[in-house]
Amino acid sequence: MATAAAHVLEDQIPTRAELVRRARAMLPALKARQAEAYANRRMPAETMREMVEAGFFRILQPKRYGGYEMDPQVFFDVQMTLAEACMSTAWVLGVVGCHPYQLALFDDRAQAEVWGSNPDTLVSSSYQPVGKVEVVEGGFRLSGRWGFSSGSEYCDWILLGALIFSKDGPPEMRTFLLPRKDYKILDNWHTFGMQATGSQDIVVENAFIPEYRTHKAVDGFMCKNPGQSVNTGPLYKLPWAQVFVRSVSTASIGAVQGALDAFVDIGKKRVSTNTGKATKQDTNAILAAARTQSAVDEMKTLLYRNFDEMMATVRAGGELTMEQRVRYRYQSSQIGRRCADLIDDLMPLLGGRAIYTDSPIIRYWLDANAARAHVANDPNLIGSTLGGMYMGEQPQDFFV
Repeated sequence: MATAAAHVLEDQIPTRAELVRRARAMLPALKARQAEAYANRRMPAETMREMVEAGFFRILQPKRYGGYEMDPQVFFDVQMTLAEACMSTAWVLGVVGCHPYQLALFDDRAQAEVWGSNPDTLVSSSYQPVGKVEVVEGGFRLSGRWGFSSGSEYCDWILLGALIFSKDGPPEMRTFLLPRKDYKILDNWHTFGMQATGSQDIVVENAFIPEYRTHKAVDGFMCKNPGQSVNTGPLYKLPWAQVFVRSVSTASIGAVQGALDAFVDIGKKRVSTNTGKATKQDTNAILAAARTQSAVDEMKTLLYRNFDEMMATVRAGGELTMEQRVRYRYQSSQIGRRCADLIDDLMPLLGGRAIYTDSPIIRYWLDANAARAHVANDPNLIGSTLGGMYMGEQPQDFFV
């Protein structure tokens, strides 16, 4: 159980404005470290340490275990700010930083194991349902190999997805929580974008996981989780999927802002060597800047509005409708591709210099396109569910 010393008092919780200020203060350092981070295919240790010290990983963590238990809008505001300088850093914050939310839904014994002695303990993940599960007395035996575990080298625990098969019905999806001693990290992250996320493979060989260190997907869907008996605040009444899907799409919004800032900085000084025309006098470039900034504002407004609506509903003791949940998830799934397209539209307006690896805009372009690969950022998957609902069909996708 949480100790009294771990509980954070209200006057110890920084404001949203202060957390965003801390994030913005990190941007020069993130840009200065970017070349090293991408060459090493992981964030520098000092970047992770600074994010921990800034309290970013406590935003969605229960107050009972030293967290701030703030609304998701605060978390995503910080994430987008960091992405203006380094999308990889923001991605790791999004993924690792949303895990305190899911852990808060676990049995309290699991929470105590992770945070009982150190509330700054971090958890990585891979939710791919690829593990092999054996049901045994008191829990399960888990084996397998998972990919894309962002920030895993800085984490002491991990959440892994797997299906439990039964002769009596469909397979049951669960998330399994394992300590660092029960898995290996394979250094195989070689990609064209998002290199500094260090999203390595994870290998587990016949590890025992007690029942209480698992989380049922159906509990997250129904918003009836074991952890809600101790974490009783309205935050933990949200559907888990609504928080997770935004954690892997929202960094792209900040990356567009960063790309636009770089585009404007270049455009103010650039003169085409072929046409002799200044970019700042190019109608296409001027309109692209206006269009991109408007899109960023629109995407942020929609993100904040959706979570404002969700939090107002759960604070009033209500439940989100299925139409809301599917619509919110569909809107999140569109972000990755839309952001990549926006940056893609800026690139040719800067001429040939934009494609050099030292171009101030190229990193945003590569990272945004890499982020499109996440399954939660494919609008076709959830879009058919939403469209079908409008036509009177029952939803088949329950990760909403």
